[in-house]
Amino acid sequence: MSQAFSRRSFIKSMAAAGAAVAVPQLLPGRVFGKDGAVVPSERITLGGIGVGNRGSYVLSRFLLNSDVQMVADADLQRSRRERVKAMVDKHYGNTDCVIYREMYDVLDRDDIDAVLITTGDRWHTLASILAAKAGKDIYCEKPCSMTIEESRMLADGIARYGRVYQAGTQRRSIENFQIAAHLAHSGKLGELKEVHANILAPLTRNSWLPAEPEPPTEVCDWNRWLGPCPWRPYNSAYVNSKWRGFTDFHGGGVLEWGSHTIDLCQYAAGADDTAPVEFWADNYKFGIYHSDWRTTMAAPKTNVIYGRYANGIKLVMRDGGWQGLGTCSVKYVGTEGWVETGDSGAIRVAPDSLRSELSVVTMAGTDPITHVRNFLDCVKSRKLTRANALAAAQTHVAAHAAYIMATLGRPLKFDPNTDSFKNDAEADKMCSRAWREPWHV
Repeated sequence: MSQAFSRRSFIKSMAAAGAAVAVPQLLPGRVFGKDGAVVPSERITLGGIGVGNRGSYVLSRFLLNSDVQMVADADLQRSRRERVKAMVDKHYGNTDCVIYREMYDVLDRDDIDAVLITTGDRWHTLASILAAKAGKDIYCEKPCSMTIEESRMLADGIARYGRVYQAGTQRRSIENFQIAAHLAHSGKLGELKEVHANILAPLTRNSWLPAEPEPPTEVCDWNRWLGPCPWRPYNSAYVNSKWRGFTDFHGGGVLEWGSHTIDLCQYAAGADDTAPVEFWADNYKFGIYHSDWRTTMAAPKTNVIYGRYANGIKLVMRDGGWQGLGTCSVKYVGTEGWVETGDSGAIRVAPDSLRSELSVVTMAGTDPITHVRNFLDCVKSRKLTRANALAAAQTHVAAHAAYIMATLGRPLKFDPNTDSFKNDAEADKMCSRAWREPWHV
């Protein structure tokens, strides 16, 4: 019996075979879970779409789970799909992982239960909805959308098709960030007044890199790589992870890190179903995001954007003034104290009496292992994941609205119920982008 025998296929075969299945000597012991094996009815078969560098790391965390079987990967770049196959085949000690250029070849397979989507940002919403429509559960890397409209399409699409969705905002499953959120939720900080999110320089640029000859489609399908984005000439830098910072492909530094840190702030503030109602800044000179996040072009000393929720809690998005606790830091401030933490795992609090609330942290903020396990458990239970589609959508709505404010350089009032700005037609036009033909859902 193939290791790739999925839960779905197992149930179908049981129904078709009828009483004949009751002959135990015809089936190997692992089908019944002997010697610690996972029975096919409990195994989740996984396909990959656009698994690159970060995606390979996330995939390695999936492979650590005995109830997962990675069976196929699709990628528009031959070198990437071949690298994934080599990784998976080495793990299983066989040559069974099938690779495709076209993602529909993965989505059309009825033996695949879930997909890992780690394409560039431009594809995340579209690929996730298409996967949901095909009956797959989805683990998708962040950022999850390119616009406010895409954010809502994502949440609505996942709900419409009844799929399990986990955004790759793994810090919701990391101990130190959970401890910090607990302090905010439990009232140990007093009444929550401010939540602070670590961001990068917010703005993007509209320039094009110089045109280069397109490679053969089998090597890199450039038209498919662009997907729903406007056409532009091929340049090898784009397909080698240098697409960040360009408006067509990327949402800037608010979205790049804010999809994690604003997400954590929304969670701490109990705002997973809403977004701030206004956005502003003290000055409107903002830096431009660079693909190397350590380099900021034309940046002021500190980029700071403010938001305020309907209940009065203030959201502070800033790239400076942190205590050196690691990337993607957050800080929660209440009337009785504050807590700050970041990817180092270290936590600082005030007053000192809050130290008794802390525990030893053993995992870095970039490791998705517990987040992956939460997804797999929810695939089986059909419960909401920690970073479900609605929570992810609301985080991205907030980040996109902050980016729009920074781009326009003026305060904006926002209605989270309608995903629109109040009395600002220019800002409203930036809430959506047309998808290039023939892409649609």
